[in-house]
Amino acid sequence: MRHGTAAVWALSDGRAGNRRQAGALAHALDAGEVAAITLAPRAPWRWMAPRRAPGSTRGFGAEFAARLADPPRLAVGCGRQAALATRLARGRGARVVQILDPRLPPSHWDLVVAPEHDALRGDNVLRVLGSLHPVDDAWLARARADFPALAALPGPRTALLLGGDSAHYRFDRTRFDALADALPRDGSLLVTTSRRTPADVAAAARALVARAGGLFWANAEDGPNPYPGLLAWADRIACTPDSVNMLSEACATRVPVQVFAPDAVRGRVRSFLDALQGLGRVGVLGDAWPTEPPTPLRETARVATEIRARLAL
Repeated sequence: MRHGTAAVWALSDGRAGNRRQAGALAHALDAGEVAAITLAPRAPWRWMAPRRAPGSTRGFGAEFAARLADPPRLAVGCGRQAALATRLARGRGARVVQILDPRLPPSHWDLVVAPEHDALRGDNVLRVLGSLHPVDDAWLARARADFPALAALPGPRTALLLGGDSAHYRFDRTRFDALADALPRDGSLLVTTSRRTPADVAAAARALVARAGGLFWANAEDGPNPYPGLLAWADRIACTPDSVNMLSEACATRVPVQVFAPDAVRGRVRSFLDALQGLGRVGVLGDAWPTEPPTPLRETARVATEIRARLAL
């Protein structure tokens, strides 16, 4: 792509969560063609971001410096490295939206989108419950079309989304065994792991699916990642409590969500879980599953509408 052809930049450091949030919001704004740009900052700017310093325009390499010479109409960034890039783009005349707390005054950006559990406040701060993502009815319909084989699995289909260790949670084989005991026994089990899932837990989950019937996915050796299909074809979803992104996407569906041992997690994720439980959007794994369809939690569309109004896009 030659420079200047995209009206919107979606900027991130390439980490899956940051890339997904920036891309989802950039597309939801419907402000023109989107260019997904992965940043590769150099030292010392990598350590200083999002603070500007002499030579910052060269901090992301020659290609990004050339892009800045022909900035987009709008730049959307997610994560600390992207926060420096969006500041640079704003200096060249772009309107900019930064996702996640940049750890500097929000006035350096046109708008900042921050989770409720970060407690960031300001006139140009838009607060969201959870994280941004592309999951909506159209996304789910495409996922059903992309993974039609999942429809043939016996119902009710229980999707199990496994995370792993984090700064706020410890997930080991003992906890997995307790989780497995709390799962429903009817229908099919559709399990996917994350890169943080311990190897022994993944092996135990694979064996569980072999006994119960269903689908298991851990990596490319198991075929294409069926995660979108799991969300789209599930009749109910069970999650570990460690990931705001995973929980946000599960709660964007129209099926009930239960979380294993939510009291075991701490920090900001716990604050998010408390909010979800207060809304009645998630339950505790092992309790009775609700029979009424829930209201999906979809913050991306709401935030995009507010951004379009505030920036007159």
